[in-house]
Amino acid sequence: MGSYKNLLFMGVVICNTLIGTFQEIRAKKTIDKLSLIAAPKARVVRSGEEQGLPVEELVLDDILHLSAGNQVCADCIVQFGECEVNESLLTGESDPVVKKPGDLLFSGSFIVSGDCHARVEHVGAENYASQITNHAKYLKKPNSEIMTSINKIIKLLGFAIIPVGAALFYKQYVLSAQPFSQAVVSTVAALIGMIPEGLVLLTSVVLAVSVIRLSRYNALVQDLYSIETLARVDTLCLDKTGTITEGTMQVDGIEPLCPIPQPQVEDAIAAVTHALNDENPTSMAMKQLGLVVPDWICVDSVPFSSARKWSGASFANIGTFVIGAAEFVMRDRFEPLREKVEQYSSQGQRVLLLAYSQNPFQDKGLPKELSPLALLLLSDKIRDNARETLEYFADQGVEIKVISGDNAVTVANIAKRAGLQNADRFVDATNLKTYEDIQKAVEEYTVFGRVTPQQKLDLVKALKEQKHTVAMTGDGVNDVLALRRAIAVLRWLLAATLLVQFRSWCYWTPILPACRALFRKGGVPSIICNVPPPYSW
Repeated sequence: MGSYKNLLFMGVVICNTLIGTFQEIRAKKTIDKLSLIAAPKARVVRSGEEQGLPVEELVLDDILHLSAGNQVCADCIVQFGECEVNESLLTGESDPVVKKPGDLLFSGSFIVSGDCHARVEHVGAENYASQITNHAKYLKKPNSEIMTSINKIIKLLGFAIIPVGAALFYKQYVLSAQPFSQAVVSTVAALIGMIPEGLVLLTSVVLAVSVIRLSRYNALVQDLYSIETLARVDTLCLDKTGTITEGTMQVDGIEPLCPIPQPQVEDAIAAVTHALNDENPTSMAMKQLGLVVPDWICVDSVPFSSARKWSGASFANIGTFVIGAAEFVMRDRFEPLREKVEQYSSQGQRVLLLAYSQNPFQDKGLPKELSPLALLLLSDKIRDNARETLEYFADQGVEIKVISGDNAVTVANIAKRAGLQNADRFVDATNLKTYEDIQKAVEEYTVFGRVTPQQKLDLVKALKEQKHTVAMTGDGVNDVLALRRAIAVLRWLLAATLLVQFRSWCYWTPILPACRALFRKGGVPSIICNVPPPYSW
């Protein structure tokens, strides 16, 4: 009708579109970058020669040469050699797994020790890691009461606006005898007032500001309305390794078993640790004690093996020291130590035995006449502010469920040390045979141990069926399926659990009362809504 000034309301529509489009494109780009395979090149044996190739150039039946420190970049089968593999990125359990000829190496795992050649079994999207992460790449529709309410209003008005518009035009054009162009402008002006574009814009602006503020704390929000969903969470599922704990071990104490001076025990620990130079969590914990390494000359050593459950070193004119699981080191002489070892184990500690013999190793086997010297007490290192974070969620009325692949008793003790309420209510998930068992367990228990990836998914599903709004944290591929099932997804960064101080800047808005629970003065962990994070973070 030539009344261009009356098109200004389109500015509000365009702003709404741009805000939502920009945020979702930004989130999609981040999801597309999601990948577990960080190794840029693989060592491949072709035509009898070893060469470095980009991972994407691997083909079926290639022979990979894998050694300590390498990441397995494709599912493959060990042909010859032996190695120990850390599959914590896939299973959530940090204990190394021994792989021998014929065993399958999963992509995304790391070689801890040993050396082997393996034949490529799967490439690209067929890899185990790729199959799981592909489940994380679909976009899920937001579950927002605010969005649902606004859409209902718009839908109702969409139907009502046609008869109302016709009646208004009839009044202006027929009854009031206005010119056609003037009647159209008057009718449109009245109809525009019926459309709540201002309400939608105000909601988008508030949520967009929320997203910007969260991004300062390394948080990704895939959809604007995910923030509202997060504010409604009443159940939070936590993993243990990398979430409550840091994924590392610490030495809690050394208990002598015979009248030997403490400095001599510490010298033996420092000498063995230095001689083996392993990079497993136990060795790293002992290195962090900062013990002075004696000038002993190492003449032989046996690295740690999950099959042996011990490691050791022999020193010239000194003797042989062995560190490992007491029952495997002492064997048929373990019974006198059983009660003490089980006592510490029931408290969630890992117990190792330091033993001594004047004899050398026997073909890489234990030396004769081993004598126990001391017990080494280790435990998972709990995050510094894990207790504060758990207390915050308890104050907010959020129920915590700890879901882990580790032993249920160990997980329960660690959760109790971290300050989790009802940590003594735990269950071994291997006893949950059916989905009905899981449905009953989710309301009765707080800590779940020995949980498989599929069971994690079922636990979240069961909670949602019982009308809970579920959020979940995790740091392994074994968590991805459950993360995607949860409505709101959270993750504590591996570096630290951030307690972000959100001031009461959100109180001014009358349209987002649900978000006040999230932004009130206090702290929440670094959050990621509706998308699991790339591990490069």
